[in-house]
Order: sequence, then C-alpha cells, then structure tokens
Amino acid sequence: MKFLRIAISALFCVTAALAQAADEMKQPMSIGTGSAGGVYYVLGGGMASVLTTKLGVPTNPEATNASVENLKFIRAGKMDMGFTMADAAYDAYKGEDKFKDGKMNVRTLLALYPNHMQVITLDGKDINKLADLKGKRVGTGPANSGTEVMALRLLKAAGMDKDITRERLPIAQMADALKDGKIDAFFWVSGIPAAAVSDLASTPGMKIKLLDHAEYADVMNKEFGPLYSKSAIPAKSYAGQDKAVANITVWNLLVVDAKMSDNVAYKITKTLFESQPELAKVHKEALNIALQNQGVTSPIPYHPGAAKYLKEKGIAIQ
Repeated sequence: MKFLRIAISALFCVTAALAQAADEMKQPMSIGTGSAGGVYYVLGGGMASVLTTKLGVPTNPEATNASVENLKFIRAGKMDMGFTMADAAYDAYKGEDKFKDGKMNVRTLLALYPNHMQVITLDGKDINKLADLKGKRVGTGPANSGTEVMALRLLKAAGMDKDITRERLPIAQMADALKDGKIDAFFWVSGIPAAAVSDLASTPGMKIKLLDHAEYADVMNKEFGPLYSKSAIPAKSYAGQDKAVANITVWNLLVVDAKMSDNVAYKITKTLFESQPELAKVHKEALNIALQNQGVTSPIPYHPGAAKYLKEKGIAIQ
C-alpha cells in the first residue's frame, strides 16, 4: 500500500505538471519589438505570426522604443519576450547604466543577427567623419533604446559626447527630420537594410552618406566589455551608397525573464529555429538565426529551456 500511495502521488505530480505546461501554452503572449521602420518591428511581427500559427497561442508584437524599454517591460511582467541588443541585455544582467535601479534575471532564447551601427547624413552637409558632427544637431534614437545606448558610447569613445545637440527620436522621425533639415545626422542601430533609411536613400534629389567609425570599437570594448565587433556595411546596401562603410556591430538577442517555464521557453525556441525559412521571407536578417551563431554571441546566460533545445541540436551552452 505504501508503494501504491507513492506511485499514485508521483502520477498525480506528473499529471499536474503536464496540465500546468499545457495551460501555460494557452496564455496569450507578447513580443516587444521596436519602432516602425526598424528591423525589430518587421521581424517581430513575423515571429508573432509564426508562434500564433504553429503553437496555437495568440502572440502580439508590440511597438516600443526597443532594447532598454523591452527589458524593463519584461522585468515588470508587462511582456513575455523582447528584442534587445546584447549590450543593453548585459547592462540589465549586471545592473548597470540604465539598470542601476536593480539587476534583471534576463535570459536568452536565441541570438538573432548582428546589429549594424549606422551614422547617416546627407551629401552636401560637409560632414565626412564623426568629428564633423561637432556643434551639430544629431538624432541619437528614441529614449530607452539600444540605439541611444550605443550612440552615446560611440560618441564618448570619439570624444564627442558633449559636442552635439541631441534629438531623441524614433527612426522614421529622424529620417524625416534629416530630410527636412531639422537635424544634420542621425544614429541608427539595426539590421541591413533598415526600411526608413532605404526610404530616405530613395528620395528623389537626396543622397545619403554613411560615416566610417569602426576605429572606435576597441575603445568601446575596453570600457564596456567585449560586446562590439568591427565590420562593414556592404556597398549598395542603400540606394546611392557606392562603397562599403567600416562600422561597428553588436548582436541582437531574443530574451525573456528567467521565471518563464522551461517548457514554454523550449517550445518557443524550437518553433522559431524551425521556422527560419519563413522568417527570412519577412526580413533577410533572419538568415542569421542559425545554430552556429548561438552561445558566444550572447553575454548573458541562455534560458534552460532554450539550452535544452540547443543541446538536442549539438550546441553545448555553458
């Protein structure tokens, strides 16, 4: 009878756990993306559609100011998952910079794609390098965005952080402000191409100019950790861009709170990885959602549910 009671108790626990897991996957979910005109917004909508269709769980993409705001919404329990740049996630994990009010138990589901810093101006403004921004009015991205974090770090590395007038605007508004002569340049961190920059570059009578800045990567890494890499924006990424531009990249992550159940995290990770061809039709940066890009590209721990899926695919996560 004792063994029977133990067996019945164990069966009850397993049944209860399965019922809880099934119930969890019925709850609507949300994904924090970014502002309209950015890759987060486009790709996040694709991910929401895939999760809704394949998991049968209504998933809503939410337009936000991106990285920092998404992390804070997740911490507050207002969102289930969100896009973020790795540097902002690392700050949240350590409780630094925008997260000095407290560390966050943030975990990675998957590394997405490398984000390219783009410093954009127009031909005819006599701006050819970062130092030429001195005294200018410059867009540094929305408040509480990853673009703002990285732009300020780049300006500091270049010794320019106190020499500009900042405008904290979403990407579409920055592009319009540059077009209308209200700002002289703007920073934007995203996949390539960014829709708003493409639209600006295709505007009749305008020719955009992207500024080289890869030389500052080492200074940024020395102060903030090994988060940034030297790269290049290929020629012809945008209309009128005739040559490659040396720039800095940082990886993007899809993150959640550590308290998300292992079952839910596993299913989300598995579904998104196995839906990569569909996501690539939404935006080509989804081609970077690959097993070989996992692990070293995330400075914060992976969620156990995500790590379980990756282990099944032969990727050991420390």
